[in-house]
Amino acid sequence: MFKFVLAAIWISAATLGAVLYSFQMSQARGNAEPAPPFFGGLDYVRTGVMSVPVVKNGRVDGYFLARLVYTVEPAKMKALSLPANLLLLDQLHSYLYGNPQIDFSDKEHVDLDALRGGIRDSINARVGDKLVHEVLVEQIDYLSKADIRDNAIRRRLGPEP
Repeated sequence: MFKFVLAAIWISAATLGAVLYSFQMSQARGNAEPAPPFFGGLDYVRTGVMSVPVVKNGRVDGYFLARLVYTVEPAKMKALSLPANLLLLDQLHSYLYGNPQIDFSDKEHVDLDALRGGIRDSINARVGDKLVHEVLVEQIDYLSKADIRDNAIRRRLGPEP
């Protein structure tokens, strides 16, 4: 009989210890820092091709074409009162028009990291919270008016024999 009582006490102590340990580990996990942006927890908002006219000296010099992907927190996206794509497109236009020093015709001197960071920071400043964590570039092009004109002429003339 004594062995049964000792075994019951041992099983009770082991169970109590396991419960306390699991409770402490769940508390420690809840207080830990959130996972970095590339390891989950964020949604990816992919935009369509956005076209922004580049104005120099009061005239349209060309068009900046971009397809971007934004990493955002799902809870904050649901709390937005307007569609995210409209907000992102509007802020892209505002950022590019507000920074005329960005010269897309000189492709070698365009700082892509500064462009992505500037777009992210301008969106977060407008929203007043850290909505966008990263701006990823899927496609960026710049078409000058001459490029557009040449393409239009080639289409009209058809394929060369």
